[in-house]
Amino acid sequence: MPIPKYHEFFTPIMEFLKDGEPHSSKEMLEYCADYYKLSAEECGKKLQSGQTILYNRVGWARAYLSKAGLIEKVNRGIYAVTREGKKALENGSGRITLEDLTKYPAFNDFTKRTFNKKDDQADEEPDILLDKSPEEMLDDAVTQLNSSLSDDLLTELMKISPYDFERVVVDLLIKMGYGKLEENKDAVTQKSGDEGIDGIVNADKFGLDSIYVQAKRWKPDSVVGRPETQKFLGALVGQGATKGIFITTAQFSKEAIAFAAKLLHSKIVLVNGKQLASLMIEYDLGVSTVATYKIKRIDTDFFNDDI
Repeated sequence: MPIPKYHEFFTPIMEFLKDGEPHSSKEMLEYCADYYKLSAEECGKKLQSGQTILYNRVGWARAYLSKAGLIEKVNRGIYAVTREGKKALENGSGRITLEDLTKYPAFNDFTKRTFNKKDDQADEEPDILLDKSPEEMLDDAVTQLNSSLSDDLLTELMKISPYDFERVVVDLLIKMGYGKLEENKDAVTQKSGDEGIDGIVNADKFGLDSIYVQAKRWKPDSVVGRPETQKFLGALVGQGATKGIFITTAQFSKEAIAFAAKLLHSKIVLVNGKQLASLMIEYDLGVSTVATYKIKRIDTDFFNDDI
């Protein structure tokens, strides 16, 4: 099942703490995963920050319940239900929603400060943005920005010459750690007589192993089929090579992907236009940073008993 929204963890958290005893955040996380019968794969899904989605959503659910005064942190990573929380459990149906939290002035004050609400908006229903945690909203924004940037990169790549495109591909591989620039400055093969190979990069610093590259600048909506992949394999065999990377601005057909996947004595990696643009963004090739945002959290080691 899809991982529940953060506010859908209000109820299991309150149920978990209803015994009145303090419990650790780790126990709480495990209870929430079991409550919704989430698989190991679902529990392991991550945001771009590297934090698991489950950990993030349970954490924000806990934070919002705390802002409303229903639970409290009694020690490092240890939580318990408050007197107000016990009342909520006794008076409610057992299901805690975002709307329920708006009944508490402390929570309304928090949302007012967080989302810059005006005084006459304080009693309105929760902002639609509250359906996602702050990290998830930031994650979505980064995804949208990178998606637009990927389209722009592919547009620019289509404007350069095929030879310059080959140079971009090799530069990317070098940035990814395939040898060093000075060792691979002549990695792009000559425009003619390349025998189906567009570039060669070292797989290690000593050049003991080489990876052969095919770089094709084709229309993004075109499809590279199995025949082209077979031709690249033939070029590798002709060079006595066993490792190759086929990079294109286009897409690969299912047949081409299946063919590359079943090769036993050679290894061919297929990289389509979307993946190419994503790698260029990740390794800062052809792009520049316009803004950097730092996300900070409490340093629990600072507030230990030795202070």
